[in-house]
Amino acid sequence: MNEREKMLAGSEYWINDPELTEIRFKTRDLVDDFNELKARDGDAKAQLQQKIFAQVGDNVHIEKPIRVDYGCNTTIGSNVFINFNFVLLDCCPVTIGDNVFIAPNVQVYAASHPLDLGQRNAHIGVAAPITIGSNVWIGGGCIILPGVSIGDGCTIGAGSVVTKSIPANSVAFGNPCKVHKSNLSA
Repeated sequence: MNEREKMLAGSEYWINDPELTEIRFKTRDLVDDFNELKARDGDAKAQLQQKIFAQVGDNVHIEKPIRVDYGCNTTIGSNVFINFNFVLLDCCPVTIGDNVFIAPNVQVYAASHPLDLGQRNAHIGVAAPITIGSNVWIGGGCIILPGVSIGDGCTIGAGSVVTKSIPANSVAFGNPCKVHKSNLSA
């Protein structure tokens, strides 16, 4: 298995692998181009979104600036709004459903590092996929950690650190993020 395959499988991988480094450079160049566009350049922004991410649905609006690690590991549904200062470390697949609202300063981290100092200093990484369901609202300043799934119909309160999966139709908030209401009507 090569380093990219290891990364996508959630196994330990060498972060500085030349293939992975090249993908990150290409993505960051595209992201830089996206961030330099004028706010009214809707068509150009949409075209760059299609190049940055693996899949982008219809009616997706992303405010700039954004920061994206790979892009090619992320799919975004339709009717999605992502506000200012979005950070995405998508070393593993990241799925964003339909009708999702992501507030400013949200950070989505599929990436992690080993606790072992030797492995960490050798630039070994590990990642776990993240899924954000449909009809989800993520409040400002949230951090979503590796391996988390946020179910359909959820609201995640501002400033939350989502360390564990959140079941569908829940209101959750806090650090760590916890469910405070559940089984909300769809």
